[in-house]
Amino acid sequence: MGFFSKIKEGLKKTRNAVVGQIDSMLKSFTKIDDELFEELEELLVMGDVGVHTAEKICDELKNRVKKEGIKDPEEINRLLEETVSEMLKGGEELDISTSPSIILVIGVNGVGKTTTIGKLANSLSKQGKKVILAAADTFRAAAIEQLDIWAQRSGCEIIKQNEGSDPAAVVYDAISAAKARNADVIICDTAGRLHNKKHLMDELAKINRVIDRELPDAAKEKLLVLDATTGQNAVNQAEQFRQATGITGIVLTKLDGTAKGGVVLAIKDGLGIPVKYIGVGEQIDDLQPFNSDDFAKALFAKTE
Repeated sequence: MGFFSKIKEGLKKTRNAVVGQIDSMLKSFTKIDDELFEELEELLVMGDVGVHTAEKICDELKNRVKKEGIKDPEEINRLLEETVSEMLKGGEELDISTSPSIILVIGVNGVGKTTTIGKLANSLSKQGKKVILAAADTFRAAAIEQLDIWAQRSGCEIIKQNEGSDPAAVVYDAISAAKARNADVIICDTAGRLHNKKHLMDELAKINRVIDRELPDAAKEKLLVLDATTGQNAVNQAEQFRQATGITGIVLTKLDGTAKGGVVLAIKDGLGIPVKYIGVGEQIDDLQPFNSDDFAKALFAKTE
């Protein structure tokens, strides 16, 4: 399955539920009026786009309808696709411009964090990057073992210590190894945490201090992994983590298993945090770099 086909297939549930309803609604109108936009806004909110973002989309559509002199309600679909694509643009490129670059991956347990790291490592390795994994989730032996399996599958080196070790020490060792072996990218797993668990947030701050001290000029990404199936809860999590630690981007997993793909808009527009990768399946290559044009095109593709 090709790159675009994977995204299109992964967004099938969202497309059928949300876009399908919008399509039906537009067909029931013979003219573009306030009632049409009210119904559209309601459907967007129900599709987990968020109230503020739904209002913003409708305002933009009204302006374009007026400016372009559009009369046919079915033309709204095209405008909607273009507006969504434009709204999602900016910041989606992963910054790995230095050698080494460092990617810190955070998120609560159960969102697919370690699996995401494995898939990302595999993707970067395929691009010819030398990747080192840091098993800094030392709270769970299972997390270290799982990351070890992914390291073997993707042909990456892993730096690990025993369960209960100091996570910042693991990150320090990984940075030292990366410098010694001329690695391109270090990807750090961290313990699944909630923003309100003070000891875990303190630990994250300690890891950040080690990174800033040892790699002051390196390109740094702080990626938050979110489960798309949780809808607006994912948006709330993103906001809380942003306030607590600062994040540079989102990895949205399990998009293929939900009709709540609208959360991408709520996160990017509502919070100003770019989505960098989306997970659209279980396979090793089903973690896709986010592209706003492809996402919008796949979301509004005609259902066969």
